[in-house]
Amino acid sequence: MPSRLTPYPEWIHPHRRALGRRIRDLRTARGWSQERLAARIGAERRSVQRYETAAHTPTYADLLLLARALDVTVAQLVDVDPGPEGEPVQHDAPHP
Repeated sequence: MPSRLTPYPEWIHPHRRALGRRIRDLRTARGWSQERLAARIGAERRSVQRYETAAHTPTYADLLLLARALDVTVAQLVDVDPGPEGEPVQHDAPHP
């Protein structure tokens, strides 16, 4: 996967962490191990672990596979309130 030319802006990090928590919560609600989810999406266990801890961001294709495996839409998978203690997240960052 190509490297980014610049680091992600700070406002993205809470979203990445929230996505990871959502993946973990949906997986554990089904009683699945990381290995089982990984097998369902054709990935290695460590990929699921890295998504859940926000060490890596899933590709769009992996988001589609995760959503299908977890029986949710991609929108449901990524649309969570990532702000700590319910604080709103800045969405007014400039777009390139």
